[in-house]
Amino acid sequence: MTTTKRAFSAQIEPTFSELFTPKLFTTLREGYSLADLRADALAGLTVAIVALPLSMAIAIASGASPAQGLYTAIVGGFLVSALGGSRFQIGGPAGAFIVLVAATVQAHGMDGLILATLLSGLILAILGFFRLGTYIKFIPYPVTVGFTAGIAAIIFASQIKELLGLTLTTSEPGPLLEKLPVLWTSLPSYDSATVTLAVATIGSILILKHYRPHWPGMLLAVVAASLVTLLLDLPIATIGSKFGGIPSSLPTPVLPEFTLAKLQDVLPSALSFALLGSIESLLSAVVADGMTGRRHRSNCELVAQGVANMASALFGGICVTGTIARTATNVRAGAHGPFAGMLHALFLLAFILIAAPLARYIPLASLAGVLAVVAWNMVEKHAFATLIWASRGDAAVLLTTFLLTLFRDLTEAIVVGFALGSVLFIHRMSKTTAIETQTPFVAEDRADNIGNRAPYDQARINDPDVVIYRISGVFFFGAAASIGSVLDRIADTHRALIIDFSSVPFLDSTAANTIEGLAHKAKRRNVKVCLIGTTHELRRDLFALGIKPPMVHYARELSCALRVLKAKKTEPTEVVSTPLD
Repeated sequence: MTTTKRAFSAQIEPTFSELFTPKLFTTLREGYSLADLRADALAGLTVAIVALPLSMAIAIASGASPAQGLYTAIVGGFLVSALGGSRFQIGGPAGAFIVLVAATVQAHGMDGLILATLLSGLILAILGFFRLGTYIKFIPYPVTVGFTAGIAAIIFASQIKELLGLTLTTSEPGPLLEKLPVLWTSLPSYDSATVTLAVATIGSILILKHYRPHWPGMLLAVVAASLVTLLLDLPIATIGSKFGGIPSSLPTPVLPEFTLAKLQDVLPSALSFALLGSIESLLSAVVADGMTGRRHRSNCELVAQGVANMASALFGGICVTGTIARTATNVRAGAHGPFAGMLHALFLLAFILIAAPLARYIPLASLAGVLAVVAWNMVEKHAFATLIWASRGDAAVLLTTFLLTLFRDLTEAIVVGFALGSVLFIHRMSKTTAIETQTPFVAEDRADNIGNRAPYDQARINDPDVVIYRISGVFFFGAAASIGSVLDRIADTHRALIIDFSSVPFLDSTAANTIEGLAHKAKRRNVKVCLIGTTHELRRDLFALGIKPPMVHYARELSCALRVLKAKKTEPTEVVSTPLD
């Protein structure tokens, strides 16, 4: 039996190639036709049209140049699709990173940002190769909703200056509590032309989304705003006036200069990038799976994200991650496989090579309008309201994560939110674990025995010195104290104790230690302890922790246990004395 089970486990264990083969090769093995290429080309063009204004807007909001946003989408986006574990993932700069990237630029400069991006790519690749992608998906839902809403609020606040065309007397602070008073005092300096253009951009995007949802509303709104700015010669800030335009080619890849001290300085930022990037990319892959019925390879995806970030840094780009909105657009546009994401990057490259001079006329107010819409769409408004009213525990996790994101730090918010969510889960799980006495239970062989919850036959329990207790649910550290106190009281008044584990799917070392303590106490008082209903896995764990005969007896069922406890000597045919039966 044991050999068979182990052989079966070895058969279903995925191999290295199954875990880390990019979906691009899987797609090619299945057969790739000209019709598939046409579908991917159309989807890639659609996504590129969406990604073009977003990549520049996110980069500008992050404290980088619009060209860096395009480099990120081209280099990172191509590699995420070519090497990733998802058929439909679209990589590029993401709004979720704006806060972290801007803070890193402010603290360490652009060189520090590029070094942190390179280092975060290395961390992501290591996470993937160590197969930790599965665990990253365990982030509680209230945490993701909370930090996403917090990021959205910060993104919107970061665009108020460009939306209103404010003239600040001092540099714009990064922290929200410091930023808002500076913006408030600068409100009288607003520019009416800038406000009008920003409002028109937002209005155009929303109107097109409602009446023409399949049109590239963001790109059309930005193009229209650029034409108005050019034709009317509006005196407002543009990409050309602030950045001098964008280059018409990719830069030569260069390894950033670094020292050991510089690496230590940017390591916290790199860890934050890796943490958020892994969460964002795997969440995006899960969304794509839900839309298509496919399954992504999480560890392969993390490795691809790592390589993409390292390559983006070499080309002077910023952080790369899977982007939910662009990935969903890719799926809706009819993409067949990873070629769509690769072609989206090539279409963006074509824009740089052919139409780069036109980018200098794009007004910053229109890009700020694009980000304002993105920030609004990022907030999961229905989920936020539902979680607030669902339970006090979920509301506490959600609000704590949201407020820490706003006023402290994103990484701190995720860590604290995850810790609170874990404590809440432990509390809820402990309530599902119970211990019940022998009545009213029936015999194991009753025809109506349902789910191991059947009561025992009282005719077979005629010894008042024997007490039977059944533990149900996961027996772990969260429930060990309450169950242990009950078992301790039983041992004081009875000569024999039977503990039924037939409804326990799992126990941990704390629970095993509780049983061990009970067994030692029972031995001092000459109380016999017998465990019944234990599975092979439970016996293996208990034996490994030293809980074995003669400390306790093991029996397969109640009748056997009763005979063992009454006998002067243990009967070998009735007692399971080894964990491998």
